[in-house]
Amino acid sequence: MPDPSDHEAIATAMQRINRAWLDRRPGDMIGLIHPDVTIVLPGFAGRVTSRDALIAGFQDFCTQAIVHEFRESDLQVDAASNAGVVSFVYEMVYERGGTRYRAIGRDLWVFSRHNGEWLAVWRTMLDQSEQEV
Repeated sequence: MPDPSDHEAIATAMQRINRAWLDRRPGDMIGLIHPDVTIVLPGFAGRVTSRDALIAGFQDFCTQAIVHEFRESDLQVDAASNAGVVSFVYEMVYERGGTRYRAIGRDLWVFSRHNGEWLAVWRTMLDQSEQEV
């Protein structure tokens, strides 16, 4: 039986990651992301490997966009031994270059326990759609 405290710790790590970029402080993610994290681009259109690249992507978004709304639903957290998976549906309205967009999809993160801490090691976004509003 999985330890409920692992579920809570993984969910908290995910909350802290989301809070960091939503508060326009992606650098705060550094202690939550493994240095060799892999990011699989939406639609499996490529991959990037490194914490610096992941944080730079969020930094770029924070510099160029303003988030007006962000909602999560259908949070799912699974854990077994030293691995954890978090997924949730997101809906976001943001503005970039004077144009508003609505983005919807499912964010999927994989975590691994390192020295007692849950670190993100893999991420992708599924079922992503985006349109002007």
